[in-house]
Amino acid sequence: MNSMLRKSVLGIAGLAFTGGLFAGPVAAFADTTPTTAAKPVAAVQADSGKLIPHGVQGAQSRIDLNGEQMANVKAIIAATKKTGMDERAAVVAIATSLQESKLENLGHLGDRNDHDSQGLFQQRPSSGWGTVEQITDPEYSTTAFLKGLKQVDGWKDMPLTKAAQTVQVSAYPDHYAQWEQQAADLVAQNWNS
Repeated sequence: MNSMLRKSVLGIAGLAFTGGLFAGPVAAFADTTPTTAAKPVAAVQADSGKLIPHGVQGAQSRIDLNGEQMANVKAIIAATKKTGMDERAAVVAIATSLQESKLENLGHLGDRNDHDSQGLFQQRPSSGWGTVEQITDPEYSTTAFLKGLKQVDGWKDMPLTKAAQTVQVSAYPDHYAQWEQQAADLVAQNWNS
């Protein structure tokens, strides 16, 4: 490969990684295995007591949730059920939203905004996720996220952080893993309510 072409390819790859230029509903596949994995701890599915197919990886974070955040948890679970997807999909969606917005339906944050990212999943209208009105609607944004997740071959067999990253294309791909236990607990507590 000549050096000019190589520099162009590397420059484009660098822009894509640092700027998140390709963040959108259909994401590129990348190896995003967590670098700080701890011994997995099994999580329990809400409806059957069966183990979710993946264990929690790495150090876990947890936040106290207010009424708005709990309403968003319930909206994510309802949208997951409406799409016909299972508890594991809800765990991935809730963990993703915990990382992206702490389960808050964020509008435009001015100078603190990451480009034009908004809503529970910090989706971008400019990347094809929908209009501002759509991506700030919890049902729509969850359905859009789950549609992207369905397009990921083998997502059910992937660690949560890799499945979420493949949809979201974050500059911080390993950060989703820290929310898996809280997301699994929230699904277990709310799936049948």
